[in-house]
Amino acid sequence: MQGQTFRLELRPRIPSNIRRLEEMAANLAYSWDREVRGVFWRLDRELWRDCGNNPKLFLRRVDQARLEQAAADRDFLEDYHSALSSFDSHLAAGHRPEIDKYLDADRDLVAYFCAEFGLHESFPIYSGGLGILAGDHCKAVADLGVPFVGVGLLYRQGYFTQQIDGQGNQQAIAHAVDFADLPISLCQNADGSELRVMVEIADRVVQLRVWVARISLSALYLLDSDVAENSAADRMITYQLYGGDGDTRIQQEIVLGIGGVRALRALGRQPSATPALASGPTVWHMNEGHAAFMILERIREQVPAGLDFDSALELVAASHVFTTHTPVPAGHDVFDHGKLRWYLGSLLPQLGVPEARVLQLGALEPSAEHFNMTTFALRGSRFHNGVSKIHGGVASRMEQALWPQVAPEDNPIGYVTNGVHMHTFIARAWTQLFHDSFREWRSKLLDVDHWRCIDHIPYDAFVAVRHKLKHDLLLDVAERLRRQLRRNGVPEAIINHATQYIANPDSRSLVLGFARRFATYKRATLVLADEARLARLLNNPDHPAILIFAGKAHPKDLPGQALIKKLYETSMKPEFIGRLIMIEGYDMLLARNLVQGCDVWLNNPEYPMEASGTSGEKAGINGVVNVSVLDGWWDEGYVGGDLSQINGFAIKPVDPRYWGQLADDATARAHRDQEECRQLLDILEHQVAPLYYGPRKYGYAPEWVQISKNAMKTLIPRFNSARQVMDYVRQYYGPAARQTARFTATGGSLAKDLAAWKRRVHTQWPGVSLQTAAPHPEALYHGETLPLRIHARLNGLTPADVVVECVVGREDAQGVFQPQKTETLTSTGTVGEAHLYALDLEPLPGLQSYRLRMRPHHDALSHPFEMGCVVWV
Repeated sequence: MQGQTFRLELRPRIPSNIRRLEEMAANLAYSWDREVRGVFWRLDRELWRDCGNNPKLFLRRVDQARLEQAAADRDFLEDYHSALSSFDSHLAAGHRPEIDKYLDADRDLVAYFCAEFGLHESFPIYSGGLGILAGDHCKAVADLGVPFVGVGLLYRQGYFTQQIDGQGNQQAIAHAVDFADLPISLCQNADGSELRVMVEIADRVVQLRVWVARISLSALYLLDSDVAENSAADRMITYQLYGGDGDTRIQQEIVLGIGGVRALRALGRQPSATPALASGPTVWHMNEGHAAFMILERIREQVPAGLDFDSALELVAASHVFTTHTPVPAGHDVFDHGKLRWYLGSLLPQLGVPEARVLQLGALEPSAEHFNMTTFALRGSRFHNGVSKIHGGVASRMEQALWPQVAPEDNPIGYVTNGVHMHTFIARAWTQLFHDSFREWRSKLLDVDHWRCIDHIPYDAFVAVRHKLKHDLLLDVAERLRRQLRRNGVPEAIINHATQYIANPDSRSLVLGFARRFATYKRATLVLADEARLARLLNNPDHPAILIFAGKAHPKDLPGQALIKKLYETSMKPEFIGRLIMIEGYDMLLARNLVQGCDVWLNNPEYPMEASGTSGEKAGINGVVNVSVLDGWWDEGYVGGDLSQINGFAIKPVDPRYWGQLADDATARAHRDQEECRQLLDILEHQVAPLYYGPRKYGYAPEWVQISKNAMKTLIPRFNSARQVMDYVRQYYGPAARQTARFTATGGSLAKDLAAWKRRVHTQWPGVSLQTAAPHPEALYHGETLPLRIHARLNGLTPADVVVECVVGREDAQGVFQPQKTETLTSTGTVGEAHLYALDLEPLPGLQSYRLRMRPHHDALSHPFEMGCVVWV
């Protein structure tokens, strides 16, 4: 019998001359500042790795002797002060001048709500793309100096750690996080006590602590229900990211949306609050629908001030930005009405309207018995966007029922294509080369012309970086794969066989990578549709290749887990072992190594299901060549042409409806997969491999290096998160802040006027009509104008309530009307019960088409089509 084992952590005392190590460890600027991370790494490389690259945990466990030695080491102190200088420059940066055109740093504040934030592997409160995107957004606003706070939840269990067993089954290993290990601190009241906020959930009051994580000068506030005063069940609300069932999910979203608003109000009342936080955010950004209950809370705040529900909705919606991230139905939360009534039972009576009015906001159809959070977020905001050009169009079509008379291309859903945080994901080897070659690069992230300098990097220097990154990747993958296979009891002989091609980190083999969330629509196994051809391609003695897969499936996504199992089983077949690898433990660290070290990045989603995708952006900025379906961001990023211009390779998506005319849906999808697999293998076999190896068959041929350079110079300035944030500032944050100022300046009267006007228009609109007053000529001569005369029956509305427009354009080869300009007609009087509108139109040259429409108009509308009402001649 053995005795009990006790644990003890002996913590060092930081020498005074390097004490600011603690300050750097407590600010997430370390997540992208390599100089800061490098100081910790230099103290003890092995401990740094064992601590998961976590500086706060590292400082608790580093040997006192090492610290004292470092504090007396001139070389270390030089690195320490250099890192400190870099760290202080983040804190002193302030806001960039281009922000001032759109936001007032003293008055405006953007509050950004998201269910997950992926800032660094040491801070595991993220699961995948949504969280990484949110983390990159936070970093970029910190770089640009946008007045900003983030709001999220603090989970004891972030997303799971993944293992793959000997049969290829994914094992989800949950790890509870000790908050003492995280770069966070508790928010306090002025008297030093914990700041708490209360949220009513069902028949009880839940207390929430508020923590803050510093991201350079920005703050990320995180809510935590794990406090002693709560019941055991309520303490579990924020315990696990995306854990539990629908009851857990709605409670988490109440905490995020309602609790988040109350937390910001409580923080704004503190003496230390900035003027902008004290007066309250002027822009509220819901990054996905998880935070949409903020709409109800902000309405509830307005009702006691004398606003009715509809007026309060107009007031708050004018400051709301909503971003939708996926066309996949599972990505849109839907709650039945009974669940909503139960969990919001205390809040609903405070809104001043019958429950049915509130439930209507989340219903796509009047008779719907479910509350759709995406629908609710769209109705409760006035600024909406998808995350790529294609996705903006897909989202507009998906949600067109909210604006029933408006063509999808005209409705209020726009787009901002996602970007990636350059300083986080570009390899250190590249930044060192940039620093030596063109030092001003950090201030030129948005300058397309500047990045032509990539062409001036000498061939040998460029290839040296690419080779080093591949070397580091193969070392890492080989170590991970050995550890994975040994744990599963695989014989050493098989392990040696499985690692034979990656065991030599100086290999010149072409390395292909595929790493992302294993959702079925991403089609990780598409390349296996022709296994025999894939085996020949990977084992080609002249052009050998290694194909590395990594990624997690949601614990409840059995089809996604089946893809992992299929890939693992394939990787152990004699014709694939060592050439195809399925590696476990996908996280931010492995992801960075893969997007930096592979030669080719594969992406083959089902079109148009890839809302944006950012892994290919991360790869491209590192000179990795994309081979991808033209979906999401790649449809905008791909440049074709000759070898001097192309920046990657495109798989043209095939619409399964083509085969659907001849076969059932399953057969049509199978035909599509076979065709797109054929394209993928054709590209790899006949273009990628020959170009990479070149006539010498040695790899990194000059033609290939040019494609790699083209990728970097075209993608860096267009797909980094600084560009993304500036798009939000120009298109959404600035306009929303102006609307907020306009509505609040009137003390609520403008919101009341707009709500009453909308009710009147909605009542009268079914009776309005538009028709031509006289036939229009079908041909004109140069110099003549087209006389347009229109009769509008307004059914009790006035000319001030509407706008009549002529949309002029041309029909494309498919007969689809493509608008080119819009002209407004003028009200010139009445003819009987009709109002006469007139315009002498200057036509376009040649054959053209035009359409005539009428829509409601009010100066306070945030978007011309936000009411969804249009009539056409």
